[in-house]
Amino acid sequence: MELCRIILVLLSSIIFLIVSCFAAFDRLHINQPIKDGNTIVSDGEIYELGFFSPGKSKNRYLGIWYKKISPRTVVWVANRQTPISDASGVFELTTEGILQIYIGGNNVIWSSNVTSVFARNMNPVAQLLDSGNLVVWDERSNNENPIWQSFDYPGDTLLPGMKFGKDLITGRERYFTSWKSPNDPSAGLYYFRVDTNGYPQIFLGEGQAETLRLGLWNGVGFQGIPEETMNPIFSTEFVVNQKEIYYRYKLKSTTIQRLILAWDGMARRLQWIKRTQEWVEYANVVVDACSRYGPCGPFGRCSMKSSLPCSCLEGFEPKVPEEWNAGDWSSGCQRKKPLDCRTPDVFHKISGVIFPDTRRSWYNESMSLGECEMVCRRNCSCTAYANLDIRNGGSGCLIWFDELMDIRECDDHQQLYIRIATSELAAKGQLSFNKKNGVLLVLMLSISSAALFLSAVAYACRKKMKKLHKKERGSGGHTLDKDHRTHTPDKDHTTVQMENLDELSFFSLHKIVEATNNFNIDNKIGEGGFGPVYKGVLENGRVIAVKRLSETSQQGLEEFQNEVICIAKLQHRNLVKLLGFCIHGNERILIYEYMDNKSLDSFLFDETKGLLLDWPQRFHIIHGIARGILYLHQDSRLQIIHRDLKAGNILLDSEMNPKISDFGLARKFIGQDAMAKTKKVVGTYGYISPEYAVHGRFSIKSDVFSFGVLVLEIVSGKKNREFSHEAHNDNLLGHAWRLYKEGKSIELISASLRNSCVVSEVLRSIHVGLLCVQHHAKDRPTMLSVVLMLVSEGALPPPKQPAFFTEECYSEVDNVSSLEDYTITLLHGR
Repeated sequence: MELCRIILVLLSSIIFLIVSCFAAFDRLHINQPIKDGNTIVSDGEIYELGFFSPGKSKNRYLGIWYKKISPRTVVWVANRQTPISDASGVFELTTEGILQIYIGGNNVIWSSNVTSVFARNMNPVAQLLDSGNLVVWDERSNNENPIWQSFDYPGDTLLPGMKFGKDLITGRERYFTSWKSPNDPSAGLYYFRVDTNGYPQIFLGEGQAETLRLGLWNGVGFQGIPEETMNPIFSTEFVVNQKEIYYRYKLKSTTIQRLILAWDGMARRLQWIKRTQEWVEYANVVVDACSRYGPCGPFGRCSMKSSLPCSCLEGFEPKVPEEWNAGDWSSGCQRKKPLDCRTPDVFHKISGVIFPDTRRSWYNESMSLGECEMVCRRNCSCTAYANLDIRNGGSGCLIWFDELMDIRECDDHQQLYIRIATSELAAKGQLSFNKKNGVLLVLMLSISSAALFLSAVAYACRKKMKKLHKKERGSGGHTLDKDHRTHTPDKDHTTVQMENLDELSFFSLHKIVEATNNFNIDNKIGEGGFGPVYKGVLENGRVIAVKRLSETSQQGLEEFQNEVICIAKLQHRNLVKLLGFCIHGNERILIYEYMDNKSLDSFLFDETKGLLLDWPQRFHIIHGIARGILYLHQDSRLQIIHRDLKAGNILLDSEMNPKISDFGLARKFIGQDAMAKTKKVVGTYGYISPEYAVHGRFSIKSDVFSFGVLVLEIVSGKKNREFSHEAHNDNLLGHAWRLYKEGKSIELISASLRNSCVVSEVLRSIHVGLLCVQHHAKDRPTMLSVVLMLVSEGALPPPKQPAFFTEECYSEVDNVSSLEDYTITLLHGR
């Protein structure tokens, strides 16, 4: 009997061990690998982890799926990009706390890539939680801080409790990508991500393009999605603070629910119905003609309730009427009457719309609506403002800069205030005659009457001047033949060959004299290397900038012809527009569109005016300059190296859009790697690249260097060549490099930007600036790379030491150049 009892005990122990080996546990310990065919299950038996084959595929992947739902519904895949062709896969946890999948004994095909500082004295364990999260803990830490978790690396599924957004401390971004197909879990064409530029918002994209944008978070839910706020099943939150930005939802009951970005690009919220054993769509993102991103272009409004979906906002009209009438609304709308920051503009209130794209916006969570209006009114670049949060009657401030994109009609009653010219509402009889507006209307009528009187006087004067001009032409004026060749009978006058300038107008000297009041000193608005620049007004009322070559100019006929020929063939929103030219005897004159806000240096380096340039405007200016240079280098009819990029040659229009000017030193080239050499080095202290200053070699990378200097000047508000610091003798580039190496780049920012800056944008801009000013041209990025780096959020390559230039360095450059028989013409900025 005793023997029988011993045998029974042994059999029971063996059976227990056998059952234990095959039992489902929720943890994975060191030296306890999971082979294909084995699984672990969460404690509540909700989720299961193991190897599987999706759909009709025979490839094997490690994934997590619902334990009790059939057919198998996968919510996470580890080795999405590296499938296993057979059942040889093994999943294990290493002593360093790293999860890995290997085949063939030691061939690792996937790893959690944990850079662990806990490797010593650590007792790691992996656990599958009932939330669907696979976590790696140190058992001694009481599960407080996971070493790694699958929730940080989502696939195509958002589970309750999972954060979707960006960790601003670590830089980790959690975004979703669709499967390539039902049989292939590798990353497909579509993505769902939180964009943190400006006020954060959620985009659905395909490839490199955004195809759909969710309405803004208003403190309760997303605009246009009522089920986010009015449902008994789940609650949502959208958190925006200094540490992180994320969206998350939580279930209010034991319902099983998931949000999936399907392989066909559809975002669906699905709920498991136990009674019918099926997934049912609880809600999905509605897709119609208005839901795709920006169908009506800038300042357009999309509505599915109208026969034609697109219309222009109040105070705006189609930018290209022919395209608009043909059903192509992509060019959008433009203002009927331009804004004039010298007189108060008004704000037109609209509601029932999803607010515009906020990537060019600024926000403050503590401001009132009245304070928000004041901030917007003081900034000429501000095009609209609104409350940020609808709770408690509305709070917070959100303001937009530049064009308003992707405005869609919805049932939301949140109000948006759009800036339009006062004259536009007055023309429609929409100004109420209160005391304030009454004074304004009387003033406008008075100005109009005076303008009519002055116009009559000016017309009489012009008729008299034309008669005098005809006499002048008959006694020795100039004529212009079909080849744009100017001839004068005076033997001392210069004959100039100007070719292929059909795009430009020829202006008579008489017309320019009339427009500038005979180059009156009161009309002088600037002075450059070319000569003085005057403000002028043509007969039709158009305001122009007149650039007159002076007798003492460091630039001459060659630069004049070069600027005319180059810029006549260039058309881009970030290049100043040349309207025409004039050659009369020794007079050489260029006529440009007038820029209301003069040059960038007049703002950057002025303590008072610098306060008007907040960070969103500066970031916008950096982007605009980059796009303009990219156009010159790559996309224009003539590939151009500018050679004199500096703050003084960046002009600002009435809406603070940057425009590159002064092409007198520009040169054409062919090919991205083209490099030329000259014995006449021209440029401006602080902006020219070392290879150009010392050896006369210039290329597109010379412009990249100048752009890098510009970026650091825009961020800091300091001039490179005049920068000084009590702790060292480096110029601005050297100072920026010191701060970067010490991890203190944010200290470079101008003090006036502290309250408006977006830290991630500032740090990225400084980093890009340092990449552009690296000593060797080959190390600098192209402008295409620069533009992409500025708008993306990916990791940037580390910069190398920049070329340091101080005033002392330039004297050394002069000595080297003279030995090599080079002439250096370094132009001082205005």
